[in-house]
Amino acid sequence: MGIFEKYLSLWIAICITIGTLTGYVWPDLFKLIAKLEYEKVNFLVAVFIWVMIFPMMLNINFSKIKDFKSRPKGLALTLTINWIIKPFTMAMLGILFFEVFFQKLVSPEDAKEYIAGMILLGVAPCTAMVFVWSNLTKGDPNFTLLQVSINDLIMIFAFAPLAALYLGVTEIDVPWDTLIISVILYVVVPLFFGYLTRQFIFSNNENKIAIFNQNFKPLIIIGLLLTVVLLFGFQGEKIIESPLLIFLIAIPLLIQTYGIFFLGYLVSYILKLPHQIAAPACLIGTSNFFELAVAVAIGMFGIESGAALATVVGVLVEVPVMLSLVYLVNRTRNRFPQA
Repeated sequence: MGIFEKYLSLWIAICITIGTLTGYVWPDLFKLIAKLEYEKVNFLVAVFIWVMIFPMMLNINFSKIKDFKSRPKGLALTLTINWIIKPFTMAMLGILFFEVFFQKLVSPEDAKEYIAGMILLGVAPCTAMVFVWSNLTKGDPNFTLLQVSINDLIMIFAFAPLAALYLGVTEIDVPWDTLIISVILYVVVPLFFGYLTRQFIFSNNENKIAIFNQNFKPLIIIGLLLTVVLLFGFQGEKIIESPLLIFLIAIPLLIQTYGIFFLGYLVSYILKLPHQIAAPACLIGTSNFFELAVAVAIGMFGIESGAALATVVGVLVEVPVMLSLVYLVNRTRNRFPQA
């Protein structure tokens, strides 16, 4: 792991500070940037999101999907957590905290948007960082790639209906046209171009793709950090006026992340999965596709919305939590069978 990934939470914290202060001091600048949009898709943010998403889609190797029978228990565990358990628990925690525990601290309108952001995180599983987490725990790379490939395929068909279902249950209006456009723009299109690039430019050569990813990695981090600056800049005045806001959003996200991991790890232990399968299965089930969640939140609720803010707080929370879980996974290696 390079210095950028290792200290990503620090860089994000710095960018949050820069974005919040500049947004508070120069709000007109961010209002001007916010107007650079079409059908609620902000051009600048869309470019940064694409920079983050495309390399992950390039890594998807559809030929690996035929190997799904090789590790059925590990795959079933991840898919169950990602598509059944995690969306439900994220929605439940969002409602519990923002409509019950924090009811007197946030307005009902803001509460709905924070819940919406959490739901979008919950139904967007598996970020590009899972390859990093798997590598740090000496997970099976073929199994990791298989899981990511299958999850991304499922995402094409399941993300929009699940998001609409849980947003609807929480009485949040669902703009179906914007939701579908977001899935096409941020999942289908980059997946299609990733496939074309893999097949016709890199000739499906994993070494060439690995070299490209290594060279492209700084741009991914820069894209993420600039997105954070922009999103917190749009929210600068609100955050300065309510400094506890970030902390309030982070609490249920922390509970969700640790809770989902320990559930998956316990089931892995009961199923006696080999450690090199259990580790990536649980970490992939815990991780969120925050790039997609951020993009969809902006498209559905606006670039200055509480939903967009909640998804970015998810980025801030996820990196240090995942690093702590990597440490735990490595410390408990001897409690699992070795393949």
